[in-house]
Amino acid sequence: MIPETTNHKHELTGDWSITGVVKQLGSLTNFLKRVGSNQNTRVNIDCTKINKIDMSGLQLLHVWRECVRIRGKESRLINIPEHMHRTIRSTGLGRSYLDSFPDVV
Repeated sequence: MIPETTNHKHELTGDWSITGVVKQLGSLTNFLKRVGSNQNTRVNIDCTKINKIDMSGLQLLHVWRECVRIRGKESRLINIPEHMHRTIRSTGLGRSYLDSFPDVV
């Protein structure tokens, strides 16, 4: 029998620029502690409430998603705001986000 894929949603908010990225570490760390112990195999990362993001934020988000993957979970960005889409393109980090946003490159 194939196990059913279950989903978990995690919402990101606020400032993901170089000036605000450090403030995101606490919630990301707490989430990583929880994600390893739950049965969900997929994490949908809702980006709707990210109001500012730059290369620093995208790099942190990429590393955090890798940590989620190491814990045996799949992650996918959802509800990516237009300003985030533009930042991903302009920084050249599109390849890091192809799984969530294939037309970003």
